[in-house]
Amino acid sequence: VMEPGSTIKPFVVAAALEQGLVTPTTPIDTSPGTLAVGSNTVKDIHNYGRLDTTSVITKSSNIGVVKMALRMKKETLWNLYDRVGFGKPTGVQFPGEETGRFRHFKRWSDFEYATQAFGYGLSVTSLQLARAYSVLAADGLLKPISLLKVAQAPAGEQVLSAKTAREVRAMMETVVSPKGTAKQAVIEGYSVAGKTGTAKKSAGRGGYAAGRYQAVFAGMAPAKDPRFVLVVMVDEPGAGKYYGGLVAAPAFARIMQGALRLFNVPPDHPEVKMLMASADATP
Repeated sequence: VMEPGSTIKPFVVAAALEQGLVTPTTPIDTSPGTLAVGSNTVKDIHNYGRLDTTSVITKSSNIGVVKMALRMKKETLWNLYDRVGFGKPTGVQFPGEETGRFRHFKRWSDFEYATQAFGYGLSVTSLQLARAYSVLAADGLLKPISLLKVAQAPAGEQVLSAKTAREVRAMMETVVSPKGTAKQAVIEGYSVAGKTGTAKKSAGRGGYAAGRYQAVFAGMAPAKDPRFVLVVMVDEPGAGKYYGGLVAAPAFARIMQGALRLFNVPPDHPEVKMLMASADATP
């Protein structure tokens, strides 16, 4: 299990969108780069100043998502996390599967509620995180997952509106852009939507181990009409790098590119389509 870190942020945004509290362009002031929550402080890596909802995802602002979360009741965010499957077995019946750690909202302190918004204080498996991202990929539908091929695709349960899921996917496309935190998740010819996460590794009893991290990238492709969802988690990365965008994102790109080619998924990038059409017209 792992704490998902910033890969949880798209679900905070989704909950706020569902409640009508924000739109993709709602301004959020993250100055001066710190935010007091009770006797504790939430920090960003930089002072990003005034962002909009989309840029909060692009830049991965802790303060931005916490401010969104604080506009909601604790129960609202807990309900969405619960509906996408955190804290529950996935149902694949794999021996030894963990359910993760996900406390009930009635037991959250104010600061613990804030940390839930940027991926600390709960733990998930990579498969649980992939299942949750599949909701965003499938226009809000949560479908049962299986390690075995099934004869008929299950109907699934609508846990988010299709509009919200599409809006969040569009926001996550900006993460895989020159302005985002996952430039190395780019796949030539395909649109990609995803989110980086970098979490300190727990040392037990509520503390964290110095210099030990888990780097994560969760995403989907093609972003406009996803075929695959993939989560990459690198446990205690070395070589001097530990951010999800530097460690997990390149692995995501290589693995996803192979899957797209293996299953003959056509490129959806406009420039590539144009080149392919031009090549087909050549005598």
